[in-house]
Amino acid sequence: MLLKDKVAVITGGAGINGLGYATARQMAAQGARVVILDLARAEPATAAARLGEGHLGLVADVTDKAACEAAAAAVLKAFGRIDILVNNAGITQPVKTLEITGADYDRILDVSLRGTLYMSQAALPAMRQQKSGSIVCISSVSAQRGGGIFGGPHYSAAKAGVLGLARAMAREFGPDNIRVNCITPGLIETDITAGKLSDAKKAEINSTIPLARLGRADDVAGACVFLASDLSAYCTGITLDVNGGMLIH
Repeated sequence: MLLKDKVAVITGGAGINGLGYATARQMAAQGARVVILDLARAEPATAAARLGEGHLGLVADVTDKAACEAAAAAVLKAFGRIDILVNNAGITQPVKTLEITGADYDRILDVSLRGTLYMSQAALPAMRQQKSGSIVCISSVSAQRGGGIFGGPHYSAAKAGVLGLARAMAREFGPDNIRVNCITPGLIETDITAGKLSDAKKAEINSTIPLARLGRADDVAGACVFLASDLSAYCTGITLDVNGGMLIH
């Protein structure tokens, strides 16, 4: 039980085939009490109930600072602490540079980047008070390679911003024994990719990946568990690639 008695908050965690829910499931299996945050239409309470008893689902829009603060307060009221925060909430849009509107830019950056800041701000005071905590931020290989298959340049910019924000927070809160790390997933089979890749396209992509397959949500979830646990106690400010070797530096 790597996370026994820990309280883990996961944003954007209600989608049953998503990275967030896979992480929630693995963390629950490792003994954590899990809190899933998501929009009302995603039914986070239902998602939390699927994990079993002792878990919590809350409606929260990570682009709303007050909503993030209210969610953190609800977690503290229910469990008394916040040990782990996984900043997973994010949206994408497959458009080219010259097609990006101001509204597109705001929408994509608000969820991935502003949401990461607001939810971290909401959780950090409790972590600082208890002198421990682990924040895991989900970035993307598209931030490293400059674009991806399903995300436009503004998505790459948002996810690159997450890398910089996480590193800055790692420096600032390291003295409080709070670790902040990033994961950069490659192409992962989730609801975002479902039905959008032909078998021929998958085979073409697989031929460029040393492990010769697309990633699975559980691949990323396992990395989240590692960074949340004491197995990574001396890791902060790192970027952990989970891409099957798609991007070998």
